[in-house]
Amino acid sequence: MFQAEKSPYLVPFDGSFRIASAPTAPPEDVPGKGALKDELEESVDRMDDLQKKLYAGDTWGVLLVFQAMDAAGKDSTIRAVLRGINPQGCQVSAFKQPSRRELDHDFLWRISSRLPERGRIGVFNRSHYEEVLVVRVHPEYMKGQRLPRDVSLDRLWEERYESIVDFEHHLARNGFVVLKFFLNVSKEEQGERLRSRIDRPDKNWKFSEGDLAERALWDQYMEAYEAALSATSKPWAPWYAVPADNKPFLRTSVARIVERSLDGLGLGYPVIDKKRKKELLALRENIM
Repeated sequence: MFQAEKSPYLVPFDGSFRIASAPTAPPEDVPGKGALKDELEESVDRMDDLQKKLYAGDTWGVLLVFQAMDAAGKDSTIRAVLRGINPQGCQVSAFKQPSRRELDHDFLWRISSRLPERGRIGVFNRSHYEEVLVVRVHPEYMKGQRLPRDVSLDRLWEERYESIVDFEHHLARNGFVVLKFFLNVSKEEQGERLRSRIDRPDKNWKFSEGDLAERALWDQYMEAYEAALSATSKPWAPWYAVPADNKPFLRTSVARIVERSLDGLGLGYPVIDKKRKKELLALRENIM
């Protein structure tokens, strides 16, 4: 049975999460960059072994959800955490602005078809939570969703939290582990990274004027994140608000949580019975 990893960055299940109290920087006694890199490699090595057992067992599925403000490090964290995992056992989906076809369905439809199969690790780079984050900050986007009834926005967000909690509980009851990561970067650090995208030629392609428009809405986004994490962090689908100002610490922390969560599933290779073992030994004799 899955149990949420007891990390200091675990978002409480009682709705008491306050984003102002969540650290964006690592502890003062954090190891140096080299030590963090070694820890990351150790966790990735263990994850590789656990993923092989996950794949062979074909019973559990794992979904990793990443949400954050721009320049928080989602892409690089996903890369670092999964770099040692067999690509055949992973699948990554990134969610942008919904298409017309996606808007013709309910807000959970487009992510349902991207869920991982049993035995695989799925990754959502942004996710269904965009519907209670960016859409909450930009309620004008609701016009494109053509809902058939009038409902106050406050009530709409509550309904969507309920739908998300029910959906993730359904996944958990059917053997899918849902781990959600909010990469908690400070506004100051985000500013430094956005400036770096302008200063460094190899990062110019990453910069968008839209990043600045969204940055101007920082406080509204923080309110949306606080409300969403408070309402949807549950024992079967926990949120982790991980400090993101130090990227090596961020990557190591996420890898450690994923590794320990997988380890807690008691994964192992399938064991065959005596009859099948006897059949295999007989077949072995026929291999010329």
